[in-house]
Amino acid sequence: MSRKKAVKRWYHPGVETGWQKDLDIKTRRELALRAHKGDLLATARSLMALSNVSTDPSTKAKSGADARYFYNEHRKTG
Repeated sequence: MSRKKAVKRWYHPGVETGWQKDLDIKTRRELALRAHKGDLLATARSLMALSNVSTDPSTKAKSGADARYFYNEHRKTG
């Protein structure tokens, strides 16, 4: 009988942002944007990836909200 390999479900970001759900909204967004060197779209994609893989409801909500903010800002400058 063959056994299936265990699936690793860990998120490994390409850029370490310092983003934490316990920080205030302004600090979270500044840290994320600075880590991506001012690239709004890259920041939005990174935070959306975090939101998509998170199982913590608080992290999922806050990172998703931050991602939508950066998508909207990118759209304005676009």
